[in-house]
Amino acid sequence: MNYAAANRKGLEAYLQNGRCNISKNLAEGSICPFTIGRKDWLFSGSHKGATASEAIYSLMETCKANEINPYKYLIYMLKHLSNEPF
Repeated sequence: MNYAAANRKGLEAYLQNGRCNISKNLAEGSICPFTIGRKDWLFSGSHKGATASEAIYSLMETCKANEINPYKYLIYMLKHLSNEPF
């Protein structure tokens, strides 16, 4: 009860916005493949390699969450980003 009382504002946030979900199942389901594979990623070769894997994984999970075909999105981005100045 003390925890709920101390965090009342944050715990009631989902009542303010109908898009918020009281359950964290979606988030936990999204990180499940990452958690299973993390031992494999210990051998990425370098910190930069691990960072690159993390970026791609995050991008693919974002595509899936937004019902976008990850393969088509990646092809599109690679074609168009090559023409952009940095």
